[in-house]
Amino acid sequence: MPSAFPRPTASTVRAARRRDRCVYTRSHPLLFALLAATRRRAVTRIGGAVLVHGTDPYRRALTRIPLDRTAAGTTGGAARELSTGGTLFDQEGAGHHATRRAVAEDLGAAGVERLRPVWREVLDRRLEPLGAGHTVDLVPVARELAGATVRALLDSAGDPEGLADAAARAAAATVRDHLPWPRLPGSARAAATAAARLEAMLAPAAPDGAEETALRAMLAVAAVNTTVAALPRAVAWCADARLWDEAADDRLRPTLVGELLRVIAPSPLLPRVAAADADLDGCPVRAGDRLILVARHAARAHNEPPNARRPAPPAVAQLVFGAGTHACPGARLARAQLDDTLAALAPHRPTVVRARVDRGAALPGWRSLTVRAAGGLKPREGR
Repeated sequence: MPSAFPRPTASTVRAARRRDRCVYTRSHPLLFALLAATRRRAVTRIGGAVLVHGTDPYRRALTRIPLDRTAAGTTGGAARELSTGGTLFDQEGAGHHATRRAVAEDLGAAGVERLRPVWREVLDRRLEPLGAGHTVDLVPVARELAGATVRALLDSAGDPEGLADAAARAAAATVRDHLPWPRLPGSARAAATAAARLEAMLAPAAPDGAEETALRAMLAVAAVNTTVAALPRAVAWCADARLWDEAADDRLRPTLVGELLRVIAPSPLLPRVAAADADLDGCPVRAGDRLILVARHAARAHNEPPNARRPAPPAVAQLVFGAGTHACPGARLARAQLDDTLAALAPHRPTVVRARVDRGAALPGWRSLTVRAAGGLKPREGR
């Protein structure tokens, strides 16, 4: 039976891309301009930084070049500034491998199913007003969903929205370490203060020391910030590009989820530092060079819109979660949360009625994204 709802067209896809581009141009305009100006070359050197846009060079940088994962300006370096313990991002040692195994168990298939009722309860409760014709701001929904999931994952007693706020502030305070220019004065002090608040909220009943505290903080930061950035952006794409038929189809929705995560690339950059000399697509890389790995471009998010019927190859789509032994362990969790969010929203076919970019967040995203079930107000461009 043909759908009674409008289907995707070239113009709706352009509208969706135009809105989504706002989260870059209005929150990180200088960085977006730099990436846009250099993306036509697979690898580009700018001073001591090497920008990697191409799919194959990006994969090789993550899997074949020795990386200093605790250097200043990298994810691991930011993690060490957040706390003095070891983290997921240490490259060497038995501690790293033990940590990865523990996280893989918690975020594996069984772990995700254990957590699923937590975020489903949030979705059921927070999205109920759509059925009565009311609007819902999806950013607070995503924030509570992320905080409740972290609380359950880490067996913490913290308030879900308080945990999410602390994790967001900790990430925002350290984000300048990830950008290819110097930090502002006082940023290290702000990061330390934000991290201390988060760690205090997450402290386990019987702490195992600084390493355990650091791990809990970094898991919270990663889970909260990627979720709050990803879910509203993915919903906006569905609304603007008219993808709700695919979202409502149990067979197509898992593929749509992968495509949306590829296109929104919640963590669009992976900052790294080379630990040895190498070559990337003819560009010499020296030990100590900063590598700005552009996940968004490597996964072809900038020129291939989401298409559940003709998706990108899995090897390309998965690049937004990294590659090799250090790929993000939370990929399964991210897919499950987005799948359930789209399934809950699809019956309402919501449209976006208001959108405001978050200019202070660590990751490109919306400060508010208000939706209404189909038949409500006409959608309005992000501002």
